[in-house]
Amino acid sequence: MGLVQEFSAYSNWRATLGENLERLRTWLAENELGDAQTDLRLQQLLERLREDKLIIAFVAEFSRGKSELINAVFFSEYGSRILPSSAGRTTMCPTELLFDEAKPPAIELLPIETRATHTAVSEYKRFPEEWRSFPLDIGSAESMQETLRRVGEQRRVSIEEAGRLGFAIDAEGEDGLKPDADGRVDIPAWRHAVINFPHPLLEQGLVILDTPGLNAIGAEPELTLSLLPSAHAVLFILGADTGVTQSDLAVWRDHVNGSRTRQKGRIAVLNKIDGLWDGLRSEREIDQEIAGQVTTCSQILELPADRIFPVSAQKGLVAKINGDEALLRRSRLPELERALSRELIPAKREIVCDNTEAEVGDVIGRTRRLLDARVGGVEEQLLELNDLRGKNEAVIEYMMRKVKQEKDDFEKGLQRFYAVRSVFSNLTNSLFTHLGLDALRDQTRRTREAMLAAMFSKGMRDAMTRYFENIRLNLRRSNDEINEIISMMEAMYARFSTEHGLELGAPVAFSLLRYEKEIGRLERVCNSQFNTFLNLVTHAQRNLTQRFFETIALQVRKIFEQANRDVDHWLRAIMAPLETQVREYQLQLKRRLESVKRIHQATDTLEERIRELTHMQAALEAQLAELNRIAGDLHRNLRAAEGLSGRDALAA
Repeated sequence: MGLVQEFSAYSNWRATLGENLERLRTWLAENELGDAQTDLRLQQLLERLREDKLIIAFVAEFSRGKSELINAVFFSEYGSRILPSSAGRTTMCPTELLFDEAKPPAIELLPIETRATHTAVSEYKRFPEEWRSFPLDIGSAESMQETLRRVGEQRRVSIEEAGRLGFAIDAEGEDGLKPDADGRVDIPAWRHAVINFPHPLLEQGLVILDTPGLNAIGAEPELTLSLLPSAHAVLFILGADTGVTQSDLAVWRDHVNGSRTRQKGRIAVLNKIDGLWDGLRSEREIDQEIAGQVTTCSQILELPADRIFPVSAQKGLVAKINGDEALLRRSRLPELERALSRELIPAKREIVCDNTEAEVGDVIGRTRRLLDARVGGVEEQLLELNDLRGKNEAVIEYMMRKVKQEKDDFEKGLQRFYAVRSVFSNLTNSLFTHLGLDALRDQTRRTREAMLAAMFSKGMRDAMTRYFENIRLNLRRSNDEINEIISMMEAMYARFSTEHGLELGAPVAFSLLRYEKEIGRLERVCNSQFNTFLNLVTHAQRNLTQRFFETIALQVRKIFEQANRDVDHWLRAIMAPLETQVREYQLQLKRRLESVKRIHQATDTLEERIRELTHMQAALEAQLAELNRIAGDLHRNLRAAEGLSGRDALAA
């Protein structure tokens, strides 16, 4: 099964999983078994499934056949090239291909002049009026191709203008743009492009990031900091006719594989092997030459040879469109697609499985414990009422006193619960003192002031170093407070379980480790791209400070925003089970007391009440059976992926 078919199967699986979750959510609401927090958790889970994206980035210097490879892998079934692909530079700016059903088919282009504002592309995405939009006529391939050629448009500007917009200039053209005889250079007309195209794969959540050349990547640090690291796979395309050039190696080391924190999902593609099909050499000789190129690329890139794929994108596209199986095999494109299928789709599915199973397992476990508590309460009432058959008034009065005593004991326990909730609130406030956005804004302001006031490069470097030290310190303090909250709630869960028989399980765990790792990655990028002696002495202080806060600090803020959302969600989730069980226990005590009171007042209601409780018991057991059926369906769907090692959280 190829990548396209694998992704379609993954999308269908994800849709079925969404239907299972919606069934659970509806059933909980209909049976009044959920609460606002549970409904919110399931709603957020459904939204994450609907918005789930699979991001594949294509990175290359120009004339490596990148656009042709995208057409061959993803759009051959369209019967024509979607992206412009011809000799020379066809893509001049980073381009995202996706589908948003809320918008009409169009290409949106951000003018290159917006670089002068020192504002990130992600910020500009909030302001559609800053973009130029051109509609796509999806009924005409020729018209659509003509519109999409705009991604290759250029402007001729002075050296000063190019420098102001962030482009490196080099008289030799090796480390930047080469000026012509008039002292002018060609720059992209557009800074970023977003193509909204209703292709079946894009409709299912595929996002393709087309990233051109060293100059484009170097001038947009956001690509290195955010877009490329967030991609589930990065395909680095080389030309079989050029091998690994100096500019290729600079892109690979500085922007694709710079931190070496992850090579998973990083693949090199040696394109244009059809240039070796000259008719003068045998297939064996051609295979030997290709194998030699793969070995050389592997050594230079320090990438395992089995992660380098020689292909002919152009012949693969032609073969797919014409149904030529022999040519398709010779293009070696299926080998690349199989590698992506084996690595990309199962890994993505496993992430979705783990996230969904953890959330849904907790919801189902809580609901099951709630139903068990109700069944236990009904059985206890039935036992008490059956014991009252034929008993005199004195025995019934004793039962009333017993239930009242239990109620009084529980109300004393409630005082401890309210005290814990007060401590919980104080710990939460302390947690957000360190993790909250106000603390981050204050730290960012102090760092900006220190960098602008620095007299020497050492002062700039020290300010950036302290920035990350303080952020890590705040994360460590936040983690300590999270652990304190968990310990306190574990003790409270255990106490209420022991003293009042509540079925609470264990509190939901939480860790800030993944945010700490993201901050560490940003610090490494900062140290390689900003906090170096060369950068500090060659860039103006104000300009370097501005770029630091538009890139590094902006990404740190996004990480903290996500951490704040996740922590707030967790805090609600860890308190909700206790609150739910306390309310349920109060309700059961109230019902028992009222039941004995009615029997005390009119003995003839005893048999009627026993019948009511028997029917209630049957209804609760039916609800438990239905919950187990829903949990079983979810579990089977989550474990449907071959090779996934599942936990039995849902079926337990």
